[in-house]
Amino acid sequence: MLTVSLHKIVVKAPIGLYPEEWTRDNTFETDVDIWLPDAQPWPFADYSLMHKAVHDVFAIPGQRLLETLVQGIHAATYELFPMAQKVRIAVRKMHPPLAGEVGYSQVCYEM
Repeated sequence: MLTVSLHKIVVKAPIGLYPEEWTRDNTFETDVDIWLPDAQPWPFADYSLMHKAVHDVFAIPGQRLLETLVQGIHAATYELFPMAQKVRIAVRKMHPPLAGEVGYSQVCYEM
C-alpha cells in the first residue's frame, strides 16, 4: 500500500467557536494522508489537489468548529481520490484562545 501525505498546510481564517475569533484570523495547520492500494500502474495522487481541497473547505463561510472542517476535508479528499483505502485528516488550531500557553488544539478523523 502506498501512502501519500501533505502535512502542515497553513491556512489563516476567521474560524472559531467564540465571536471574537470571527473578526480576526486564526492560524490552522492541516495534515492529509491518503492510503492507496497497490496497483499497476503505480498509484498516483496529485497533492496539489489535496492542498486545494483544504483551502476550499476553509473558505466555506460560517464554519465554527474544527470537527466541521475535518469532516469537510475528509469528504472532499475521498471525492478526489475514490480509490483511497483510507484517508486521515488532522486539523490544528495554533495557539487557541485559552488561559495560559497552549500550542494547539487538534481534531483528527480517519476512515
